[in-house]
Amino acid sequence: MDATQIDQVRRFNRTVTERVGVLNEHYLGRDRPIGQARLLWEIGERGQDVRRLRERLGLDSGYVSRLLRSLETDGLVTVEPQLRDKRVRTVRLTDAGLAERAVLDGRSDELAGSLLEPLNTDQRARLVAAMAEVERLLTAATVALEVVDPDHPDAEHCLRSYFTELQERFETGFDPARSLLPDAGELRPPQGMFLVARLHGEPAGCAGLKLLPGAAAEIKRMWVAPHARRLGLGRRFLAELEALAAGHGCDVLRLDTNKALTAAIGLYHSYGFEEVVAFNDEPYAHHWFEKRITESS
Repeated sequence: MDATQIDQVRRFNRTVTERVGVLNEHYLGRDRPIGQARLLWEIGERGQDVRRLRERLGLDSGYVSRLLRSLETDGLVTVEPQLRDKRVRTVRLTDAGLAERAVLDGRSDELAGSLLEPLNTDQRARLVAAMAEVERLLTAATVALEVVDPDHPDAEHCLRSYFTELQERFETGFDPARSLLPDAGELRPPQGMFLVARLHGEPAGCAGLKLLPGAAAEIKRMWVAPHARRLGLGRRFLAELEALAAGHGCDVLRLDTNKALTAAIGLYHSYGFEEVVAFNDEPYAHHWFEKRITESS
């Protein structure tokens, strides 16, 4: 890791924490620290289950429990088990909690305005654009990839969403029964692998890899959820699948795709794939790609 880059990240973190007031125990002039304030914001007007709240903020259960107890003591939230599953707890804002959240919302707008007000028009535009880019890249860094069984609920969710999107985008629609879709066994070790990407604990994409003995490795069913696009996840999937294929002794990586998936085609070209003659009879494919796996890949 580049030491200069590390130093810049640390300087950025110090500047941000100072300017937005997170060092103050009375965040935004209220009688609570930023942790409690952020929790009130994330709970929202409709409430939230505690597990998803933890995953969304990346906090451990003990810390979240302490924050919630403090908010309960102040009469701002209620925490109750769900009727259908007592293990799942739901937190909701009380009327007082909704009022406190509204005050925090207004003061957050004032804080944002105070960051922009000293700058001229061009500087404001540059700062906002830079913040959007930083947010995008930081979000990309929170995405986690995991090898899962193709029958895992998150894998099934991604595949259903993928098929629905193909049905909408392909000229002929999409019927999984007509496609050369690998069965679950072909995407389990040692015949293959199936990756799921998660963003804030929720499934955000998937990609499969077929590892046939004596044959090229083949990428199947790579998909990224619309809300997770522009995070570099497609390229990250390709890099991870290539590494997995290389680890299994493969020296060629293949895939096929439909002409409607123009963004994917552009990605494959930019990643080093080259178009080749058809190597299968996939009825929905118009393009076939191949990439040599080398030690430097």
